[in-house]
Amino acid sequence: MVKPSPAFAVIPGGQVHTALTGREKQVMEIVEEAYRLHGAGRTVNPPSYFLRFPDRPDARIIALPASCGGDIGVDGIKWISSFPANIASGLPRASAALLLNDPATGYPFACMEGAIVSAVRTAASAALAADRLSRGRPRPLRLGFVGTGLIARYIHTFLAATGWEFEQVGVHDLRTEYARAFRTHLERSGERAPVTVHESAPDLLRSCDLVVFATVAGTPHITDPELFPHRPLVLHVSLRDLAPEIILRSANIVDDIEHCLKADTSVHLAEQRTGHRRFITGTLYDVLTGTVRPDPSLPLVFSPFGLGVLDLAVAKYVHDLVTEAGELRVVDDFFHELDRYGQRQTTTR
Repeated sequence: MVKPSPAFAVIPGGQVHTALTGREKQVMEIVEEAYRLHGAGRTVNPPSYFLRFPDRPDARIIALPASCGGDIGVDGIKWISSFPANIASGLPRASAALLLNDPATGYPFACMEGAIVSAVRTAASAALAADRLSRGRPRPLRLGFVGTGLIARYIHTFLAATGWEFEQVGVHDLRTEYARAFRTHLERSGERAPVTVHESAPDLLRSCDLVVFATVAGTPHITDPELFPHRPLVLHVSLRDLAPEIILRSANIVDDIEHCLKADTSVHLAEQRTGHRRFITGTLYDVLTGTVRPDPSLPLVFSPFGLGVLDLAVAKYVHDLVTEAGELRVVDDFFHELDRYGQRQTTTR
């Protein structure tokens, strides 16, 4: 009996968007499960690999291979590009594809649009951190965004969908027109708090107690520790906005210490400055399991490098949803050479 060819499917961005829309709480639970698996040693998450270009120094493409065990059970890789020059032409900065592999056979079984998955897992991680890190300290009521692109939009969506309500919202971007467009988006999305466009990041920082950095900054541009006397909770998603002086005077939570302290992130610069890592309070897994409680008398900075296992967990969830809906687009006979001596012919399912 001739065995069928392993199935391979392509899941375009429209299907990804449809599958994830309105499921913010479920996605946050999946991301938390992935963090717990990672903290328990049930994942493989090697260093990210950066493809850089001498003639385009601001652009890069990153490979994030990973394996996620437990009930998630998937291997794979995310291939994500960051081309900031796209913004000028109206294209998003980032684009991505995800390849999922069967852990039993190694065969890839799906390729899907990855930018939405990447944005969703980033937003879910930020919302999860905001919820858990705000426990044991006054819950923030004044939200601020430094950087007003796609990631900021998704983070606001996840905060709103998981029960956050604010008295005021501030936005700032180096391009004022982007900040104003983001304010319009927030108002149309149902944000009930007044939204203010701030002319400078320091002005926003002084007025907000939950701050989201979602920029494309390559080097620190916030350098004054005196901007943080009100001890805000900072979701440092873009990783390179804060000077080491600020990091060293804050409680610092990361997603993975080895991953985050590299590539000239703010915490990596702090390590280079001091020669040690004692300023790292712990990981989000430590917070989830109750082994670490950050000092509420300090500003609290969450710096997530972004783990490939999170992308895989969300992508597997999308694949399962699309499959259950009967909408999986299988590529017939994608695999051709399935016999060592070329005698076996493939058949479709």
